[in-house]
Amino acid sequence: MPGERIILLGVNHKTTPVEVRERMALSSGYEQPLTALKQIGTIRECYLLSTCNRVELLLVAEPSDQLIDNILSFLFGDRIAKEQCREYLYIYYDRDAVHHLFMVAASLDSMIVGEAQILGQLKEAYRHASRFGCTGPLLNRLLHKSFSVAKRVRTETAIGSAAVSISYAAVQLAKKIFGNIRDKKVLLIGAGEMAELAAEHLVGQGVAEVVVANRTLARGVELAKRFHGRAVSFDELISQLEQVDIIISSTGAPTMVLRQSDVRPVMRVRRNRPLFFIDIAVPRDLDPDLNDLENVYLYDIDDLSSVVEMNRTGREREAVKATRIVDEMTLSFGRWMEGMTVTPTILALRNKADGICRAELEKTLPRLTGLSEEERHAIEVMLSAITAKMLHAPLAYLKSESCGGRDNSEAKIDTVRTIFDLGGDDQ
Repeated sequence: MPGERIILLGVNHKTTPVEVRERMALSSGYEQPLTALKQIGTIRECYLLSTCNRVELLLVAEPSDQLIDNILSFLFGDRIAKEQCREYLYIYYDRDAVHHLFMVAASLDSMIVGEAQILGQLKEAYRHASRFGCTGPLLNRLLHKSFSVAKRVRTETAIGSAAVSISYAAVQLAKKIFGNIRDKKVLLIGAGEMAELAAEHLVGQGVAEVVVANRTLARGVELAKRFHGRAVSFDELISQLEQVDIIISSTGAPTMVLRQSDVRPVMRVRRNRPLFFIDIAVPRDLDPDLNDLENVYLYDIDDLSSVVEMNRTGREREAVKATRIVDEMTLSFGRWMEGMTVTPTILALRNKADGICRAELEKTLPRLTGLSEEERHAIEVMLSAITAKMLHAPLAYLKSESCGGRDNSEAKIDTVRTIFDLGGDDQ
């Protein structure tokens, strides 16, 4: 409809501090917010994405100050003054809105560039919007295209392959050392948060077993349950080294938990099968001299941080490629949108020309007696060819880039409609 545009409004971790995001008026879940959003009268299509780091609305509506006020009330209620809300709210229109959505889908606007979680969140939000009848032809196509952007970025770049967290870096290093880690056993020494995260990543990769050794056995049992593993006492630590392959240590102990002299005899029992130690504790739990033992690999927090930093640099390089894909697909969607603008006029022009042809044929052919079927067909073909040639220039003009977009295209389309007397109600 004339005047309607794609509008994207939102707040995120870059623009809005957490203490403001916490005061937003949205209820949990999607049903109630989407129902309230649909009731804002000037909105024809809508979509809501709500995560811990961002809340974004994607609308098809006619922009106005009243619409923005309604959206601010929807987001913040009366908890924050509207003047203050406007400082945090970002608003994009049409192609800029499309570009921003594609950047979000490609995880280029995330707190951690390249994280995979955002695509699942976008798809879940779309399922809710679709189920409650909020989206229509335009947003359906746009959101499906955003999923395609994310898929291309994942397929054509390595933006998601490099570890950018300490715990994930540990897992990536384990895979480099062992190749396949699905049959490996993991020993957690202590129950630090980063050690837990590393264990979660390892379990996600399908390790065979998780064993927990903690000074407080009850805490060890509790943690082992999370990973469907088993708990052992701290006194069993050395004997467990004979059976496991990956050791993650995070105890907070004031002195070292394992020294080279503890591990050397274990390697003889293991017949030098590799042991991979990850020391996430500060101060360190594990003796740096462990690295001098054959087939023993030790990484501490600084080593892992270096891996993360190198990977972050590599991920930033991949982000350049990913941004090019986003730009390409934004242009492609923009061309489709421009086609949507001129399509009604193209159809109206063709229909009018075809209608004139049919009317003239119906008047003329009955007066031309004695024509064979072949001759009648030849006249119809000739008239159709003349019409096509007459329409070629105006249709080419309507399809050209100069007539697309939003700059002065509406005036140009109106000119064509006026010249050919196409009226204004059937756009």
